Amino acid sequence: MKHPVGQILSERLAVHQQNGLLRHLTLANQKVDFCSNDYLGFARSSALKLLIHQAHAEQAEPHNGATGSRLLAGQTLLAQELEEELARFYQTESALIFNSGYDANLGLLACLPKDGDTLLTDELIHASMIDGARLSYATRHRFRHNDLEDVEAKLKTARESLKKGQVFVAVESVYSMDGDMAPLQELVDLCEQYGAALLVDEAHATGLYGPNGEGLVVAMGLQDRVLARVHTFGKALGIHGAAVVGPAVLQNYLINFARTFIYTTALPAHSLLAIQCAHQHRKSHADTQVRLQKQLTYFQQRINHSLPNTTWTNSQSPIQCLILPGNDFARQVAHQAQQVGLDVRAILSPTVPAGQERLRLCIHAFNTMEEIDRLVEILQATLAGETIEQD
Repeated sequence: MKHPVGQILSERLAVHQQNGLLRHLTLANQKVDFCSNDYLGFARSSALKLLIHQAHAEQAEPHNGATGSRLLAGQTLLAQELEEELARFYQTESALIFNSGYDANLGLLACLPKDGDTLLTDELIHASMIDGARLSYATRHRFRHNDLEDVEAKLKTARESLKKGQVFVAVESVYSMDGDMAPLQELVDLCEQYGAALLVDEAHATGLYGPNGEGLVVAMGLQDRVLARVHTFGKALGIHGAAVVGPAVLQNYLINFARTFIYTTALPAHSLLAIQCAHQHRKSHADTQVRLQKQLTYFQQRINHSLPNTTWTNSQSPIQCLILPGNDFARQVAHQAQQVGLDVRAILSPTVPAGQERLRLCIHAFNTMEEIDRLVEILQATLAGETIEQD
């Protein structure tokens, strides 16, 4: 039976397609991975898979699922002990597990800044942070990306206009679309100067920075000066779930006010054990970060030599972005790479601003130098307008 609204939905999709923005689900392929967030290769690690399997086989938890929210029937000793472990790992007082990084950001940003507060956000924060900010009743202002002068100007204005409200500043430590890093030390200093609280999304830094992958905040020794950090486990750690870490009062506050925590079924034991095992695996495999840095350095040397007249974002992280203005052009270059077995994806506007369309290339610990050579050769040939022979 055709629903009367179906025609309206079809028309909206048609417009989306005409604008070149229609998305499709595609099966995972066997191409060389230069697009996933599996920076350390943990998602494909047989050793981590075995560790999780063994932990689950030894687990006494009788239920397949959590059976309810943590506040209803889903609280377990495993969840409690894991949060205590995560707090120690991330060098803070408490951790609260969320089902995903999206849920964590949405819940945190929606409930922490209240009516009468001010929320200042970098213009390039994650969509999940933006959506959380939209659900908040706080006054929100965006500042120019990594622009400390703009941050300070807005902090001054917010502090002068507020009588009792709190000011919050929300950033990513490593930005997902540019791969560059927030000036965390300067942001912490400014927040303390103006009595603001800093919130840091560590999604693309978790596992990659710090002695054991604790993130950029810990790597810079700022963990006691940042109110809240969001650590996502579905990227470098190769599994799923997330946690908000910070002072004990923050955990208690989120348990009472974060709707994405209160009103969702908790993660099952298998997911909790996977989180536990992934952190153990990271601590005992520091060599993967060394290997990743080696491959990243090699990639940057190759593009500097072979692609000197191209434009790249200012990134020292595994996220390397080649600017290719225009959706059609970016899509065309990505297609050429895919035709020869390289999984390269174009990021199009409006996901990024018009004129900033790009290839978002992710370098991994498991990428070989031969694969990197092939990628650079294909980009060089395609940008020169040469015909590429398929493998």
